[in-house]
Amino acid sequence: MTIAVFLLLLLSAVPIALVLALTAMVYIYVSGNSVLFESYPQQLFSAIESYGLLAIPLFMLAGELMNEGGLTRRLIALARILVGGFRGGLAYINLVANMMMAAIIGSAASQIAIMSRAMVPAMEEEGYDTPYSAAITAAGGLLSPIIPPSMLFVLFGVMAQVPIAEMFIAGLLPGLLLGASFFVVIALVGLVQQYPKGQWPSRRQAAHDALWGLPALLIPVIIIGGILLGIATPTESAALASLAALIMGRFVYGELRLVQMPQVLKRTAVNAGLVIMLIAAAGVFGWVVIYEQLPQMAAEWIAALTADPFVFLLMMIGALLLVGMVIDGIAALILVVPILMPIAETQFAISPYQFGVVVCLTLVLGLLTPPVGAGLFIASSMTGAPPLKIFRALLPFLLATLVTLVLLAWFPWLTNALIQR
Repeated sequence: MTIAVFLLLLLSAVPIALVLALTAMVYIYVSGNSVLFESYPQQLFSAIESYGLLAIPLFMLAGELMNEGGLTRRLIALARILVGGFRGGLAYINLVANMMMAAIIGSAASQIAIMSRAMVPAMEEEGYDTPYSAAITAAGGLLSPIIPPSMLFVLFGVMAQVPIAEMFIAGLLPGLLLGASFFVVIALVGLVQQYPKGQWPSRRQAAHDALWGLPALLIPVIIIGGILLGIATPTESAALASLAALIMGRFVYGELRLVQMPQVLKRTAVNAGLVIMLIAAAGVFGWVVIYEQLPQMAAEWIAALTADPFVFLLMMIGALLLVGMVIDGIAALILVVPILMPIAETQFAISPYQFGVVVCLTLVLGLLTPPVGAGLFIASSMTGAPPLKIFRALLPFLLATLVTLVLLAWFPWLTNALIQR
């Protein structure tokens, strides 16, 4: 009955947070363990009682301030200096700007929305078809969960009791590898479709854009540098990034007006509230899963199938792709980590950093795959391109992501090499 209620609510388009919370309540009622109702509010609160989760609204605030303060536009101009003259130049600019924004925003959905508004119209003006333009922007959103700071890494670190700063470091090489694979896809598509060569900016224009773009580039430097050097925690880095974005948008670029601040804070509060509510509800659902000893049952089943860590990770990638297609990445992460993490560590001796990076990237793939594909619909609503046409244009990028996932599963050093022990 509990599974039937879960599927009914999910297919009825009930918000996923309510689906998880109500399903947990139904389970408690059906199981007859009414004493668990007494612990229900406590479990809701304990799921979000973590200092590390404070980084989530702060990174959201930094992204909002950057967008309103004109910093996003400066980063795009900076990307044009680096890659704008190649064939398919705007596609490269889109990807490089996405990599820069991934080091600030930390949310794939938010990044797709922001970059769709900023990049797709410019690409359309230069002859790129809308679905391909939207597909590149959506694919760039896949960089957000593994290039630090990542909301999923913050959440995984809290759940798995792994240092969040080390999770961020673990995502650096995989993020660069995924970005490089996207560069290859863009180059091949550009040759096949004969997209126009871009134009390098003049020296004067390049100097102007570099001068005005460097202050905006300081924000990802503050975030990643502060964490890598051990100067600040991820939460402190998020606070510093928000302050820097406020100062630059208001006093350096002069585009952020005080009258805009209430709306900026309101959007941040609403978006952060949705995420925190989802974490709380999924925490209760995960508590029920553990109470039912599902991790132990899953461990016995998997042990009968394979003893190879690589095969286990491939099986996990396949299963999580299906999960990510129907359940939000944050909710899915909270559901699967309590089940799979103990198996990965105890039975297969898989590093928590390798496990975390593979899980987070796999789940976010679901953001761009039907039937739910929230990222597809965000890109579609921002650009007007049909979701299925965007999906077809996305297929080479999704294939590149799957190849990257296989490499991450086969080579543990890609996630562990930069972490000092």
